[in-house]
Amino acid sequence: MNKAIRKLREEHRSISAVVHALEQLAHAAQDSSLRPEFEVFRAMLYYIDAFPERQHHPKEDEHLFARLRARAPQAGPMLDDLQAEHVRSAKLIRDLEQALLAFEQSWPNGADVFAAVVNEYARFHRAHMRKEEREVLPLAEKALRPEDWDEIEKAFAANTDPFSDPHYHTDFSKLYSRIVELAPDPIGLGAPWKKAGA
Repeated sequence: MNKAIRKLREEHRSISAVVHALEQLAHAAQDSSLRPEFEVFRAMLYYIDAFPERQHHPKEDEHLFARLRARAPQAGPMLDDLQAEHVRSAKLIRDLEQALLAFEQSWPNGADVFAAVVNEYARFHRAHMRKEEREVLPLAEKALRPEDWDEIEKAFAANTDPFSDPHYHTDFSKLYSRIVELAPDPIGLGAPWKKAGA
């Protein structure tokens, strides 16, 4: 497996880990006897917006997808669909942010709505990643040339995802540490959520 594909798969795993943790905590937050630590939700949504939406997806569009279009024109419709999903993903992030704000302002009400929006995003995310991993990457491995992979690798090397590069010290690594500190067991190292009224 070349370095660029390894990096793409590592980033997919990182994003998936945060989405899975978000899903688990949204489910836990439906217990109205516990008051959620909303800061952990805000940190997770910030990560999902700042890393996948502003770094990972644009680099897929500009580098991987663009080069694959040139080398394998038959992939055009599939890549069009995936780029449309990148646009939809950004809208779903806004929906998550609005649902979280409403939940925080109306707690203990709003947990079900927030969990439903999280579940919708998680389903969408998993289906999108499956398409990329099962359809795009195998086709790219066949169609792209070494010089294409060199350029893709350079583009993705500039990403600053703390999950796939734990030695990279940036605001993202601080954010990752913050998520781990805030999220209660078994998701992170944070204290259990307090009982309502305690």
